[in-house]
Amino acid sequence: MRPLDETETTAVFEKLFKFTGNNLKNIVENPSHEGPDKQPGRYCFRLQKNKVYYVSEALVKRATNVARDKLVSLGTCVGKFTKGGSFHLTVQALSLLAANAKHKVWLKPTSEMSFLYGNHVLKGGLGRITEGIVAGDGVVVFSMADVALGFGIAAKSTGDCRKMDPNGIVVLHQADVGEYLRMEDEL
Repeated sequence: MRPLDETETTAVFEKLFKFTGNNLKNIVENPSHEGPDKQPGRYCFRLQKNKVYYVSEALVKRATNVARDKLVSLGTCVGKFTKGGSFHLTVQALSLLAANAKHKVWLKPTSEMSFLYGNHVLKGGLGRITEGIVAGDGVVVFSMADVALGFGIAAKSTGDCRKMDPNGIVVLHQADVGEYLRMEDEL
C-alpha cells in the first residue's frame, strides 16, 4: 500500500470533484477519530494493487505490520485504475459521494428497482432533481426516502429534463447498490 503519485491523485480528485464540487474539501479535511491518539487524525488515499482506498492515517500506520501481498483491503475502496490508466469510481464510494453530493436526483418508488438492476434513469421515474445540473455532471441517485441508491452522469440539464418525454434518459447509470449482489465475487 502506497500513497498516490501526482497523476493518480489528479485523476482521483477530478473524478470526485465531478460529483462533489467544492464539497471535495470536506472529504479531504475530514477528521479521523480512529486509533489511540487523543487528537483527531486525518484521512488519506492509498493505492493497493490497482484499487484506491480512503483510509485513516492511524489505520495506515497499523497496517504496516501486515505484508503487502497478504493485505486484502483497508478502509473504504473508492475506485480503481484500469489497465489503460483511467480511474473509475466503484459503488463502495457511494457513502462518501452521498454525504457530499453537489447534484442529486430522487427516484419514484416505481423506478427504483429498474435503476437497481443497472438501467438508466428515465424522465418518467424522476421524482425530484436539484437545480443547476448541466449535462455531464456527476449525480447521486436517491430514493424518495433519501436512501442513496447509486450514482451516474447527467444526460440532460435540469431545464432540458422538464421538457423531455417520459421515456427520455435523464441519468446514465454508473453504479448502484444492486452491484453488491450482481458482482459480489468481483467486489
